[in-house]
Amino acid sequence: MDINCDMGEGIGNEELIMPFINSANIACGYHAGDVETMRHIIELCNKYHVAIGAHPSFLDRENFGRTEMRLPANDLYELITQQLIILNEVASSVDQKLVHVKPHGALYNMSAADASVATIVAKAVKDFDGNLVLFGLSGSHSVREAKKAGLKTCSEVFADRTYQDDGTLTPRSAPGALITDTNKVVEQVLQMINEGTVTTLSGKKIPVVVETVCIHGDGKQAVEFAKVIYNATQK
Repeated sequence: MDINCDMGEGIGNEELIMPFINSANIACGYHAGDVETMRHIIELCNKYHVAIGAHPSFLDRENFGRTEMRLPANDLYELITQQLIILNEVASSVDQKLVHVKPHGALYNMSAADASVATIVAKAVKDFDGNLVLFGLSGSHSVREAKKAGLKTCSEVFADRTYQDDGTLTPRSAPGALITDTNKVVEQVLQMINEGTVTTLSGKKIPVVVETVCIHGDGKQAVEFAKVIYNATQK
């Protein structure tokens, strides 16, 4: 089971998490990070044999990329493309290659919920490099539109977030959005993997496709969660 983590966001715990993940989503400087942090994370990926991915976002460091922005299609396309160029140049400078792309924060959620945004994201990724894999929320427009564009996709579920009945993540601003209990994190992950379902905040079981499990690197318990999820899923 692939385990992915958002990295290069200024937390500084990356090397502690690396042994327990398969894929790293690296901030491209628009919501966090800079060329030096990108290079550092890429070098760690090489050391620990972790796949290198881009984690593009809105240009919004003040709000950590978590505020929705409605941009013209061309502007959104360029926003994504420029971040892919930046990270790719850093990777190339140390003889490494990008493997996947996972949008960050508000851009991720908008792509999941809005087919028109998902289409632009997919086109930008496909035009940049058609061999890249797009990570998107299981059952969302992100995955569907990427497949229509001819991209390889990876359906993502979340270890440390709760779900709504429609399959979306509970907004961070709402009560109960984050799971902080280690046992509940493991229980949710194993249910998703073994049953192909997740229990929503209201108690309903809904189907999910699980191809990668996300751990948020900026969470206080990120290292602990990475270890327990790795140990629970790699048996």
